Amino acid sequence: MATLSLNRSALSKRRSPRIALNTPIRLSGEDRAKCSFTMSAKATNLNKHGAAIQLNRELGLGTTVVVQNKCGAQITARVVTQVSAVRGVHTYGIEFVEQNDRSKSFWGITFPSQS
Repeated sequence: MATLSLNRSALSKRRSPRIALNTPIRLSGEDRAKCSFTMSAKATNLNKHGAAIQLNRELGLGTTVVVQNKCGAQITARVVTQVSAVRGVHTYGIEFVEQNDRSKSFWGITFPSQS
């Protein structure tokens, strides 16, 4: 139940609309077991402030990771919630640590304005 209320709380705090696109990324950081990794992953539900990411590693909430987009740009992000874990694929919500013009254009798309 705590996860459900956390996810509802995170949804109510959403700062920009999400776009249901999938894009390949490279992800670097430390997993829940404190082992360093660099691997391919997938970002989904993109927004100006972050995304959902899917990978086959367990991450700790609050940890930071480095996300690299398909153009090679990198940005630091924080793991803010675990969305699901199905058949070894873990989905997490991340938010960019830096909130600036660089982060808003990280995905290379224009987001609709919030109304």
